[in-house]
Amino acid sequence: MLDLVPLMERKPAQLCGGQRQRVAMGRAIVRNPVVFLFDERLSNLDAKLRVRMRSEIKTLHQKVKTTSIYVTHDQIEAMTLADRIVVLNQGRV
Repeated sequence: MLDLVPLMERKPAQLCGGQRQRVAMGRAIVRNPVVFLFDERLSNLDAKLRVRMRSEIKTLHQKVKTTSIYVTHDQIEAMTLADRIVVLNQGRV
């Protein structure tokens, strides 16, 4: 699902940003959570990798069928990934 097998022999410092994100998602999945919380998950990635990771997160969400809360300041990310969007403005929904 996340194509992690080729990364198993590498140390964390040897992984690029997208690979680290996939490993983090894999670590979360194995815990069988009721809810995933993605807090600014893609903010440190370059634009090309961000687009790819959005697609991977969306696919993961569809396969795992677990509620996800995705925190972002990026409106495009929110609209790409969300079924519903909640805006928090000065601490109010």
